[in-house]
Amino acid sequence: MAGVSMMLLDSNVAGCVSTWLHRGGSNDDGRWDILAACEQELLRVIPELDDDEAAYYQRLLDMTVLVLNAPDDSSPS
Repeated sequence: MAGVSMMLLDSNVAGCVSTWLHRGGSNDDGRWDILAACEQELLRVIPELDDDEAAYYQRLLDMTVLVLNAPDDSSPS
């Protein structure tokens, strides 16, 4: 879809979100960069998808945005 591998996009977001959860709200710079790139790809392809696919990838985008905008919980209090 629009030059984007939807399976890879799904896998990248899932991996980065999973790592973020397992690390207590922290990701390394590489994963932040991957999520930011995934966000842009999702914004580009979602309008081209049918209803069911669009709904699924919109939820993926929602997770991506939540993680990208979450405070970094790894810093000492």
